[in-house]
Amino acid sequence: MASTQGQRGRAHGRGVSSPTDKRTVRVPWAASAAPRVRRTLVEDLTGRGVSEEVVTEAEIVVSELVANAVRHARPLADGSIRIHWTVRNDVVEVEVSDGGGATAPRPSPRTTWGPSGRGLRIVRSLAHEWGVVDDHAGRTVWASLGGPSRRRTH
Repeated sequence: MASTQGQRGRAHGRGVSSPTDKRTVRVPWAASAAPRVRRTLVEDLTGRGVSEEVVTEAEIVVSELVANAVRHARPLADGSIRIHWTVRNDVVEVEVSDGGGATAPRPSPRTTWGPSGRGLRIVRSLAHEWGVVDDHAGRTVWASLGGPSRRRTH
C-alpha cells in the first residue's frame, strides 16, 4: 500500500466503535489496486469486530468502487486513488476518491448479455445509502453499509 493513515479509538464492545474509528489508504491508480484495498479493508473491519455480513458487503462495494475509479476516471493529482472508511456501531461508510471522469457515476440499465455495467447496481443493492460528491480535486463515490449514513443526502 502506498500509505495508510488513521486514528482508532478504544473499542467499547464487539461491533461498537468510537467516533474516531476511520482509515485512509492511498494506492496507485492501477487495476491491481482493488485486491490490495479489499484485503486491507477486510482485515481492518474484521479486527474491529464488525459483523461478517457488513464486512462482506463492504468488501464487494469497495472492489466495485475502486474498479470503477480505475476504469472510468482519472487518478488524483498524485497518481493515486484515495479510499477512506469510517466505522460507527457496525455501520461502515466507505469512500473512493479519484480525479473525476467524463461522465457522472450512475447505475447502468439492466441488460442480460452486457459484458459490464453492473458495478453501481451491485453497490446500490448492498448499500443502505450511496452517493457522489464532486469537488475541485475530483470525485468521491461513497456508500453506507449496515445502516444509514451520517450524510443524509435526501
